[in-house]
Amino acid sequence: MKKILLTASAVALFAGAAAADPVRVGIAAEPYPPFSAPDAAGNWVGWEIDIINAVCEAAELECEITPTAWDGIIPALVSGRIDAIMASMSITEDRLQTIAFSDPYYNTPTVIVGQRGMEMDATPEGLAGMVLGVQVSTIHQTYAQTYFEGETEIRTYQTQDEANQDLASGRIDATQADSLAMEDFLNSDAGACCELKGAVAHDEAILGAGVGVGLRQGDDELRDQFNAGIAAILENGTYDEITSRYFATSIYGQ
Repeated sequence: MKKILLTASAVALFAGAAAADPVRVGIAAEPYPPFSAPDAAGNWVGWEIDIINAVCEAAELECEITPTAWDGIIPALVSGRIDAIMASMSITEDRLQTIAFSDPYYNTPTVIVGQRGMEMDATPEGLAGMVLGVQVSTIHQTYAQTYFEGETEIRTYQTQDEANQDLASGRIDATQADSLAMEDFLNSDAGACCELKGAVAHDEAILGAGVGVGLRQGDDELRDQFNAGIAAILENGTYDEITSRYFATSIYGQ
């Protein structure tokens, strides 16, 4: 009997240790300011990093930020190398075939930014004859190939920062990305080259219904915990306080 009791105790201790394992929250390993980027000391900082920390605290989750290459981040989730994705990932019909999502925690327009003084707008006609840069494996690549390819040359990049660099140097005419990420670029010295050309026509099937936490299908308990954390910081003012550090206006549900 004593042996059985000891074994049961060991199992209970093991279960408790397993329950205490941190939730590995995957972010893109590539910098994506102002949402996430490493500082001079190598620590990840930015709006989304602050939101991750706030949501996890509100949900009483111990979270571990885990940088993961963007083009492998969904396979990393599905295979169990990470437990959640908080990397400005839009909730799209295509992704919902493979993973699940929490409620949205931000939603902003998709825009075209191009060379200052160059006549163009965010339409297929306005980009005809132009070279448009997009980040590979993103909703922006899918959208550009669906609506602009043919009359427009589409050039892909591993990171948005690389696309921005080529835009600043004049090697491409324009880029398509999230409005807030491009706002950060346009406010930088490198962004003096360029200007906002407009928002693309919204296609929810491609661009999604906002950004959510990516989760494995069937991981309902963790999804509910993230949803509770998101709701809590929206209600208690933490979300707005964090957002005010980075942006002039609200970015929730635009």
